[in-house]
Amino acid sequence: MSKSEESKKKSKKAAPKKTASKKGPSKEAKEFAAVKEALETEKDKYLRLFAEFENFKKRTSKERIELFKTAGQDVITALLPVLDDFDRAIKEADKSENSSEYEGFRLISNKLGESLKSKGLEPVSLEIGETFDSEVHEAITQIPGGDDHKGKIIDVIEKGYKLGDKILRYPKVIVGQ
Repeated sequence: MSKSEESKKKSKKAAPKKTASKKGPSKEAKEFAAVKEALETEKDKYLRLFAEFENFKKRTSKERIELFKTAGQDVITALLPVLDDFDRAIKEADKSENSSEYEGFRLISNKLGESLKSKGLEPVSLEIGETFDSEVHEAITQIPGGDDHKGKIIDVIEKGYKLGDKILRYPKVIVGQ
């Protein structure tokens, strides 16, 4: 045999033979699978945490906007009885013979009303003869009104107000029976 043939035989003998193990996957394959599974678990945790944080940001942003819209709600709600008193006083002043003496009173009432309107306060639109809606109106009592007034608003006892889309005080009405 020549030297080249001998070296080929030796190189063939020196190379370890790969045989399939009957014991299952190798140790490296098990470690790789465990690391891959741990990576997937951590990736899932990260994605869930990220989504939860995004939801938190959206929710707090929405709450902050809502807070700014209704920031003065308590103060405005406290001023509603004063506004009602002004309305009642103006009605009585109009009945008086000296109606011109109450002009300053009317100006103060208008100024208060305009100030509250600039903050977003609006009266709930309501007309006598309108159909009663329990979502928007508060019925104080029912009186007989015949077929043409059945389920309709006959009189308004107290005006209702809303701040933006939120109703602060429902209008109190008398409904026909």
